[in-house]
Formats: sequence, C-alpha cells, structure tokens
Amino acid sequence: MRKTLVSLLLTTILYVPASAQSIPTKDDGPIELDKLPGLYSIAMSVNDTIRYDRHFNGTKEEDVFDDQSLTKSMGSLLIGIAIDKGLIPGLDTKLTSWFPQLKNDPDKRKQDITLRQVMNQASGLHHEDLDKRGGIAEYLALSDPAGFVLNAPLLSTPGEVFHYNNAATHLLGIILAKSAGMDALSFAKKNLLDPLGITTVEWAKMKDGYYDLAGLENIRLRTADWLTIGSLLLHDGKYHEKQIVPKNWIAQVLHPDVVYHTEWGFRGSQYGLCWYHITYKGQEMTYGLGWGGQFLIVVPGLKMVLAINQSREDQDAIRRAGRFLDIIFPYFFDAVSQGRPL
Repeated sequence: MRKTLVSLLLTTILYVPASAQSIPTKDDGPIELDKLPGLYSIAMSVNDTIRYDRHFNGTKEEDVFDDQSLTKSMGSLLIGIAIDKGLIPGLDTKLTSWFPQLKNDPDKRKQDITLRQVMNQASGLHHEDLDKRGGIAEYLALSDPAGFVLNAPLLSTPGEVFHYNNAATHLLGIILAKSAGMDALSFAKKNLLDPLGITTVEWAKMKDGYYDLAGLENIRLRTADWLTIGSLLLHDGKYHEKQIVPKNWIAQVLHPDVVYHTEWGFRGSQYGLCWYHITYKGQEMTYGLGWGGQFLIVVPGLKMVLAINQSREDQDAIRRAGRFLDIIFPYFFDAVSQGRPL
C-alpha cells in the first residue's frame, strides 16, 4: 500500500460502483476482461485444480509483476517458519532483541514493542510520512530506514492504535536476516519458494542492504505462483504432503488472536499478522492486498484460491482495486459457489 491513509480509505469508500463504471460485460456471459485497462493477469484454483489462468494487455505467462504489499503476507509465512525453527523466540518477542538501541531511548514504551505489534500494524512507531507528497521516495532513498523509524518519536502507545506502517514492516526483513543468518530472499528460497517449485523471482534490496518485507521494494512473482503460496492455507501449510509452513502458524494466520478493523479492502475486513480477514457471502476468507489491486484470496470453505495482478500506477490504482472488489471478484466467487462455468 503506497498512498496516504486518506487514499487507502478511498479504495473502499469512494471507488465508482459497478453500475457507474462503463465496464464491458456480456448479457449472457462473463465479464469481458480483455477490455479492462490495467489488468495484467488472473489465476484461480479450486480443489487444487487450475480453473482459470489468463493474461491481458500484452502480458505473458512467464511475466512477474509488482506484488506490492502481498510481500507482507508472504513475509508472514517466512516469520512463521523462522519461529518454528527456533530462530525467532515468538510473536511476543520484543524489538530490543534485534534493536538493542531502543533500550537507551528516552521513551521507555519503545522497549515494550513486540514482533506481533509490528506485524499487526500497531507498533506505534513512526511511519514513512505517507501523508507527505514524495514521502515514500524520500523514505526509499534513506541509507538507514530502520534508524529513521526507530529513532523517531512514537505516534501512539504500542498495541493501542492500528496505523498502516510500511516503514515499521520493513523491520521484519531485518529481523529475519539477523535471526536466520541469511538475507530474506535466501531464507525464502530455501524454506518456501524452492520447496514450492517457485523459481522465477525478482526482488530489489533497500538502500540499507536488506530486502523489504513491507512491499515498497516488493517481491515480484508470476501470478500463478501465488496460487501455490495461497494453497498452503488450505492444507495446514503442506505442499504435496511436505510440511512447508508449520501447521500452528497457518492456524494463527487464518484466525489470529489479535485483529484490527481496517477501512479498506473488502468492507468490514480485519487485519492481523499481515493478512486480512472477512466473512464474504457466508464464507470465511483470508487475503493479502497490495496497492493498485494486487490480491491473493483464499476461501477455505470453497477450496478456492484466486490471485490477480494489475498496474500499480498511482493515477488509477484506487479505481482498479475498487473494480476488482465490486465487479471481478464477485463474478469469480459466484461462479465457484454456484458451480457455474467461467
């Protein structure tokens, strides 16, 4: 998620409803997706069988895309793996374990910030000044983005306020690297991507030399590969009977102990451990969301996983997210739940 909180709110509050959007449709058939500008790819599996996998606007099967804050959701799985391996003690481990300089900060509340609070966007830490034009670019240019966040005054008492915070989430990549003794990409390849057969990966480092688990410098994967990642949530973390992500971590991802209400994504969503949660038309649903309408959606009751990539260009990013929420996803969901062909 790249823009201001106000812009994020616009994603669900002010996007143009379906009835007003001039989106080409067929009276007796599916949406004409090939006529939608900015749509790159949609892939969907049901019962582990690919039901849909198409590319649009000149993109190809082998292309990777800017996945934006879907990186956070993948990062959550990496943190769970690291906890299971004993590399990270647990969710309630305090940041001082990795950033001992916090012990000397005059605001003693910083000593109590936990890993869980960072993953819940409730750390109280300063963010990357999203409300300022050019704030993200300035943040990305920093040689020490972690110091920028950790040294700044707290915005709220840790645990009390949900505030979407890419800059604080970047700390997760540093925590993972310090804990595992390897960078986040190497850890991801060894413990998640390679075991899943995902080999086409692009990911740029931040100026501090760490990979960014927030998604400002995001991982880039093929759309179809996100289906494989999402399927882990349907199978207790297993892939072809091999345990990739620990079962207890998948349980926490699906039903986190602490959640916070969000004002974007599907209306009524809650956020916890870098994933969103909603009951949609009677079905529990867990999903990842990235700026510009990048989604990974898992519907356990339907054994359905859907991934979409779209242009992240800021000018129309909010409209593209709204178009997916209001038009594209309901069509695919209804087709699966009603047993209709696509």
